[in-house]
Amino acid sequence: MRKRRLRLGVAGLGRGFMLMLPTLAQHPKLKLVAAADPRPEARVRFATDFHAPAFETVGELCRDPDVEAIYIATPHQFHVEHVKLAAGAGKHVLVEKPMALCLTECRAMIEAARRGGIKIVVGHSHSFDRPYLRAREIIEEGHLGAVRMITALNYTDFLYRPRRPEELNTSEGGGVVWSQAAHQVDIVRLLAGGRVRTVRAATGRWDPTRPTEGAYSAFLTFEEGAFATLAYSGYGHFDSDEFGGWIGELGQTRQDRKYGEARRKLRTIKSPAEEAELKKTQSYGVDASAAAQYTKPHAHNHFGLIVISCERGDLRPLPNGVRVYTDDAEFLDKLPAGQVPRSEVIDELYDAAVDNRPTLHSGEWGLATTEVCLAILQSAAEGRELVLHEQVAALSKMGSEPLAQ
Repeated sequence: MRKRRLRLGVAGLGRGFMLMLPTLAQHPKLKLVAAADPRPEARVRFATDFHAPAFETVGELCRDPDVEAIYIATPHQFHVEHVKLAAGAGKHVLVEKPMALCLTECRAMIEAARRGGIKIVVGHSHSFDRPYLRAREIIEEGHLGAVRMITALNYTDFLYRPRRPEELNTSEGGGVVWSQAAHQVDIVRLLAGGRVRTVRAATGRWDPTRPTEGAYSAFLTFEEGAFATLAYSGYGHFDSDEFGGWIGELGQTRQDRKYGEARRKLRTIKSPAEEAELKKTQSYGVDASAAAQYTKPHAHNHFGLIVISCERGDLRPLPNGVRVYTDDAEFLDKLPAGQVPRSEVIDELYDAAVDNRPTLHSGEWGLATTEVCLAILQSAAEGRELVLHEQVAALSKMGSEPLAQ
């Protein structure tokens, strides 16, 4: 028997919504029934595209009785307020990463969910991507033994894409630690068991015109015995998609890439206000309909180079599968391209909201990843290793048991 669709409302029709739009519009378990955004042009476009109401405030969205769950894609600093509103109205929540900018706000969101009797899923992060989930399944099968070491690196032009002023201010959630480490930390935690024990990190602020972290390197140890090296640069020189056959982060082919394009565009901008206006043109409702965003993925989403070293072999997740290196052979564990990009995010939300299943990317999981991001910033500032205290284990195969190592 075909299951019913989950009725979803969207809080915030900006860049995050645009990236998730192909998923939200096409997933067979989902129906978009409402949205909220302060921009009238976005509300008009949503009402036209989806024949559904669009409100000016998140509070109005939460009061809509047709909405069962809310995707919170508002700026980082508003997550706690909007999760509280949704939980108070009894709506399940999918909240964008990072969950919040401090642990106090994360705890407040978890408590609001508990009081409201609702489920929180924190994402999307790239730890939802099918190649990383498949790598975790291979680890769980046990043939390669326990995870011992992970190397993760990603080089992009992140810092030179159009930004609003707060996106270049670390205290307001700007910079690569808040926006990009949340992906990388989630992936590494998923693969190494979840519970980070210590963090030692350094960060880079190398361009005074972009006064926030543009790079970081971190060394993590895990309670389960593994250790991991994480590196990220958003300074737009080397591009690590070169390692993946020029398949981009969203699964798109990048054979027509133009080196240095992001920096060249930025040089034509004369002020922060002009840059913010350019960023606004990428938002929903400005110059593209929802239909223009519907694309079939070329390959799976990914987040740079990841190599997982186990006792008896290595794994390398790729946009089209997982390459496995054992004592005697190497081969590609191939994954078919999904019909709906990022469908795993909605699958987890649906399982939680409709079938009452435990979530891997729970509020507690999001808090633990936030703790690591904060530790990267603090360790870099203080020049010392930090011991963490808020970590949780990854669930096994989306079940209720921790991932065995």
